[in-house]
Amino acid sequence: MKIGKIECFAGISGDMLLGALIEAGVPPEILHRAAASLKIGAELGIHSVDRGGIRATKVDVLEHGVPVEGAGDHQHHHDDVHSHRHSHSRNWPQIRSLISGAELPKSAKKTALRAFELLAEAEAKVHGIAPEEVHFHEVGAVDTITDIVCAAVGLDSLGVTRWLCSAVNVGSGFVNCAHGRMPVPAPATAELLKGVPVYSAGPEMELTTPTGAAMLRALGCEFDAQAPLAVGAIGYGAGGRNPEGFANVLRLSIGTPVGAAMRVRSFSGDRVVVLECALDDTTPQVLAHAMELALEHGALDAMAAPVTMKKGRLGTLLTVLCKPEREDGLEKLLFRETTTLGIRRREEERTILEREFVTVDTQYGKVRMKIASAAGEILNAMPEYEDCRRAAREHDVALRAVMEAAVAAWSESGSAKVKA
Repeated sequence: MKIGKIECFAGISGDMLLGALIEAGVPPEILHRAAASLKIGAELGIHSVDRGGIRATKVDVLEHGVPVEGAGDHQHHHDDVHSHRHSHSRNWPQIRSLISGAELPKSAKKTALRAFELLAEAEAKVHGIAPEEVHFHEVGAVDTITDIVCAAVGLDSLGVTRWLCSAVNVGSGFVNCAHGRMPVPAPATAELLKGVPVYSAGPEMELTTPTGAAMLRALGCEFDAQAPLAVGAIGYGAGGRNPEGFANVLRLSIGTPVGAAMRVRSFSGDRVVVLECALDDTTPQVLAHAMELALEHGALDAMAAPVTMKKGRLGTLLTVLCKPEREDGLEKLLFRETTTLGIRRREEERTILEREFVTVDTQYGKVRMKIASAAGEILNAMPEYEDCRRAAREHDVALRAVMEAAVAAWSESGSAKVKA
């Protein structure tokens, strides 16, 4: 089992991560092919540099052979994110389509899409818009897309099963961005680093970029740099600046676990917001309507449980689960649709299985199966309720009969056996 450790004592950016990957053993040809697969005219320029007496690899993004403006600099296009349409911009759906259509390893593509999704969500939260509305200026998009996709491909090629990370040095001082002159970390970076141990040290400059922070989150890093590790390869990736007396590099180590106490993280995770309120004066019909609306407005789940409130009053605990960017809208909806006078909210981490849909043919028509897995192992498979309900009504048969037929069709199709 391979374990990777990322040490962000000088922060992290996309170009630093690419340089460290090359020094840790990733063949440059893999990264060149990844850049070419995007078909946006992006190339990589790779060379050795000195940063504070440490030899490191520097990677620049080139567009049609010319260095992208600002590429490799820690000031990564903060003015290039817009809340409105721009004639020379790409929005998140366009970038998602671009990455999805590229010839990349499946797992690397998933990491790249997750990183960009996190980046779009962070920018959306800062601007007060939906992630689909976030636009990246053409220059910033070329640099960021190339950094993220090439890094995802390089990371995937290492075969690492667990990623560790040190506390993240975000730098200090101020950065100019679309919001004006802001203190480091930039707003999107700060949003992405919620829950991550951070600190400020070294020269007054931005050390961690949104791209670097998004990659740490997409990898599902465990922030436990003290875990024992037998290191086999070390790589240093250089940032664009070379301040005196400060080694502006990212260190990437690849090794194997030491001792039986090393825990393997087999599952992925994300962060969600939990909205909760207790109601003792709302009718069941109003409650059901509020839950239905919450799901229609982007809630991941909505639950109601009976509770005993003060003075022995019977009531209902209403819980809504959502992505952070949906929090404000769903809070307004709950205040509008229920009688609550207050809503508790908290942000939590959750462990989730990977999910995908597979359509099977049954005697009642086509039914989608939801497949849940972890690390390539299928753990559960369930027929989609709405598909089964529709088929049951159309054929005037029991819902259970349709569900059983769907499971049987999936099992007979040669799909992997359900393990649990």
